[in-house]
Amino acid sequence: MQVVKFDSAEKYQPEEDWNRTSLAGSDSFSFEWFDKPPGHSSPLHKHENEQVTVVLKGEFTVYTEEEEYRLEKYDSVHFPANEPHRIENTGEERSVGLDVFAPARSFDFWLNRESD
Repeated sequence: MQVVKFDSAEKYQPEEDWNRTSLAGSDSFSFEWFDKPPGHSSPLHKHENEQVTVVLKGEFTVYTEEEEYRLEKYDSVHFPANEPHRIENTGEERSVGLDVFAPARSFDFWLNRESD
């Protein structure tokens, strides 16, 4: 069993005011809690991991190269591996989400990423 207390979990900020926290996981999958201020968007990016994002609070708009969808509390989206995407907080308040990656993804993805 692996227990990860949120207050002592590993945390990082890929960009100012964009917070991410690593939750319990394994080499097969990882969970990251995140929050974004209104107007914040991740850059368009892709990775070898499949990704599911669940909205826990507020709203996000998710974009691929061809589509966009507005997601509200408890909505979710699946990105297949290597699908370019970005997630933007298009609401009026700080939004919170949960990302699941399979296989697991480390913090190095954002911390060591070079701009496109």
